[in-house]
Amino acid sequence: MRPAAAPAGGPAGSGGRGPRHGRLAWLVLPALAFFTLFGIIPLIGVFILSFTDWDGIGDLRFAGLDSWTAVLKDPELPNALLVTFLIMALSWLFQTPISLLIGVFIAGHQRYRAFLAVLYFVPLLLSSAAIAIVYKALLDPNFGIGSGLGLSFLNQDWLGRRWLALGVVVFVVSWQFVPFHSLIYQGGVRQIPASMYEAAQLDGAGRVKQFFHITVPQLKYTIITSSTLMVVGSLTFFDLIFVLTQGGPGNATRALALDMYLRGFRASLMGQASAIAVILVLVGLALALALQRLGGKDSKSSQLEGA
Repeated sequence: MRPAAAPAGGPAGSGGRGPRHGRLAWLVLPALAFFTLFGIIPLIGVFILSFTDWDGIGDLRFAGLDSWTAVLKDPELPNALLVTFLIMALSWLFQTPISLLIGVFIAGHQRYRAFLAVLYFVPLLLSSAAIAIVYKALLDPNFGIGSGLGLSFLNQDWLGRRWLALGVVVFVVSWQFVPFHSLIYQGGVRQIPASMYEAAQLDGAGRVKQFFHITVPQLKYTIITSSTLMVVGSLTFFDLIFVLTQGGPGNATRALALDMYLRGFRASLMGQASAIAVILVLVGLALALALQRLGGKDSKSSQLEGA
């Protein structure tokens, strides 16, 4: 006798998965529609604007590659790129270890750690402009925190010296966004099975060894995700820098995003600003893809695989 055929749409064979996958595909459409409406279409518009000399008010007039030529030949572009990558690298070096340690700490289930987790998250709820105004007042060499507390070593021209100003920008950015990445690491740590730590304790491993041999390796993909958000997000800093230093002293903190804003809304060079925006998108995309490749071919698998 011939074996009975599997019912259509049943679990047997690949045909059983087809209808279910077809239904799940519809769930992607709302997200795809939003991404197209608020991501793809504006990006296409910015790309088109980069070939114009629009001043933001009058009619569009195509100018070929004039805007691109002006941007790429501008001697300030290498400085803006250097400042952008310096802020990116220094903020990553500053934020990653602190976020990781805080995330591991608040991953505990004690009540006081939950309370501290809420306190740590407060800076992320504040406006970047408000944070910049507060820090600018605190760092004032005449009326800031140094004079108020009588601490002369704090009476520095923090925002008037090139490297000090860059350091202040990195510190303030990190202070604001460390809570966000700590929350990511907290979630990653809580996914690690407690049995792994119990086995390590039976083998005589202390907390330091457990951290470096269990916690950090198990957070591989969490670190990559956090680093991607951190690196790509650093390309968009302009409001905090604008309020804090306005790109100064000189052009010491004039990052690429701030340069785009100043060209577009101060100099009314929307074509050049759009060209810089396209450069930012390309740089961000390249960095995101490079970081994701660090995860290897199994970057989408669970970090607990084989635990």
